[in-house]
Amino acid sequence: MIDQAKIDRINALARKAKGPEGLTPAETAERDALRREYVAAVRASLENQLEHITIQEPDGTRHRLPRRPE
Repeated sequence: MIDQAKIDRINALARKAKGPEGLTPAETAERDALRREYVAAVRASLENQLEHITIQEPDGTRHRLPRRPE
């Protein structure tokens, strides 16, 4: 998972982008890289949760969710 300092930096850059001064090209590149890292962490967390879900049928049997073809 992404640490809180990186999330705080994403939020700081977002606030600065909305302001009158905007972002420098270096800050824009940093923001984009941090956003990609954040999205990858959220996606990995969600995939991990989905891999561990089991369905219990009315007869008591359990099975995992089938994996979607990519």
